[in-house]
Amino acid sequence: MDILPQTSLGEILASRGYITPEQLQQGLVEQKRTGKRIGETLVSLGYLRESEMLSCLAERMGLPLVNLADRVVDPAVLGRVPSEFALSHHVLPLASSDHTLTVAIADPLDLDALDDLQLLTDGAVEPVLASPSEIRRAIEQFYMTKMMQDISEQDVEILSEEGYEIADLQRMAREELVIQLVNITLQQAIQDRATDIHIEPFEKELRIRYRIDGVLQEVSSPPKRLHPAIVSRIKILSDMNIAERRLPQDGRMRLRSGGRQIDLRVSTIPTLFGESVVMRLLDRATALLGLEDLGMRAESLDRFRRLIRMPHGIILVTGPTGSGKTTSLNAALIEIYSPEKKIITIEDPVEYQLNGVNQIQVRPNIGLSFASGLRHIVRQDPDIIMVGEIRDSETVDIAIHAALTGHLVFSTLHTNDAAGAISRLLDMGAEPYLVASSLIGVVAQRLVRLNCPRCSAPVQEPFEALQEAGISPLEAEGARLMAGQKCEECKYTGYRGRSGLFEMLVIDDALRQMVMARKPSLEIRQYGIQQGMSTLLMEGRERILTGKTTLQEVLRVCQREEFDV
Repeated sequence: MDILPQTSLGEILASRGYITPEQLQQGLVEQKRTGKRIGETLVSLGYLRESEMLSCLAERMGLPLVNLADRVVDPAVLGRVPSEFALSHHVLPLASSDHTLTVAIADPLDLDALDDLQLLTDGAVEPVLASPSEIRRAIEQFYMTKMMQDISEQDVEILSEEGYEIADLQRMAREELVIQLVNITLQQAIQDRATDIHIEPFEKELRIRYRIDGVLQEVSSPPKRLHPAIVSRIKILSDMNIAERRLPQDGRMRLRSGGRQIDLRVSTIPTLFGESVVMRLLDRATALLGLEDLGMRAESLDRFRRLIRMPHGIILVTGPTGSGKTTSLNAALIEIYSPEKKIITIEDPVEYQLNGVNQIQVRPNIGLSFASGLRHIVRQDPDIIMVGEIRDSETVDIAIHAALTGHLVFSTLHTNDAAGAISRLLDMGAEPYLVASSLIGVVAQRLVRLNCPRCSAPVQEPFEALQEAGISPLEAEGARLMAGQKCEECKYTGYRGRSGLFEMLVIDDALRQMVMARKPSLEIRQYGIQQGMSTLLMEGRERILTGKTTLQEVLRVCQREEFDV
């Protein structure tokens, strides 16, 4: 098989008229930034349909293109390739004959995967090309079905919730089927870009759900009787006490998938029907974004860059849990880091390690809180301080005094909008004159899901619904409203990926006077809008009108109070 033909995929796509030369050049620039294949890059940019890319790739590689939609695979053939290998390399064994294994592969240029597969199966490998989304769906379906069959056929003794002892738990956690089940659950979550895995026991069933793009989605779940073994396996991997089932526990584990290092933060709590487990997946490669990757408009990005380069003061990022506050703060620290500056952070927990930054983990059990840690940080001669969250009046007081003594302080608050952060600081007991003197900017943010680039298509929205988001008939008339039509690539949600909506309040002299006078947050908000502040809803409207997301998604993440402004 000629796997290195002279004509490039981009040239074939352009010659067929699927893309323009300009789109090819933009794709090459984006490919250089992300390191992905050019075909995958062009599809993600929305210049190309996956089916078009696959047909050209099959022509270039001289491989047959197969459809896995109605394919049935013999469990004996599946058994020749471990589920972990299939998931991590995106390969699916289809047939076996005369010492030759036919496999569907998403990336025929992954020669290492093909070589490893030959060594693994001790025979020849014949690749065929298939859609990455179809391969992933088939792997999840076939391997999970095979594992469930194996569990029912084999004598795997699982005791009742009340009946197991420590030795039983340890033995069950080392059963091969339990190990495979946990591994495939983790690998599937990574492949699906999940940020969290929820394992929840109920009276008659065990439910596993992934949080993808901020929304929970249910996946295939094993029998309820396997719950104690699954939890024990996760506890062993996370260095937790498998004997303790009455109290909440926290742990961590680390795994490698497809050349990426994934950290998992694990939490267990006792519930009525057993222990509930939540695992937060922390992928360093995708989480440490630059400021340009957050989704800020050019004007907001310029204002934020000016803010984070101030010599001293407090900058707050606000929003609910899961709105991307930590990601924004990390992006800011990466942007302003230099060897001439000393940066210290105190976080709960430290999720991502930043090169050149001194990071402290909060440990309340030994008295290391945000307040006590911050008190010692200021004695370390830092230039920039990042406090994971301002939770109490003591932390507020120390942060304000650190800003007033020449430090640049970053932190987060749980408030609904930028103006509300000022009221929150005052409610915590901070003096108005100290807040006015130290606070230099507040950023409120939300994350909205983006339309799937593969299945997005024009749609019509009722005028009443558009009016609810403040979109006038004139604006809607000149806009191209889009929505995902739900395909395999987006797991039939219509969305793939997320981007930020930002509301940036920069403190000026007039605002300082309003803070001193304890003006209500609504009045502060209205002043900010008069000065050109773009609200969350305003940014959401722009994303709707440009076809990047849907009206329903913006209404989901933006609060009703914003619609009246």
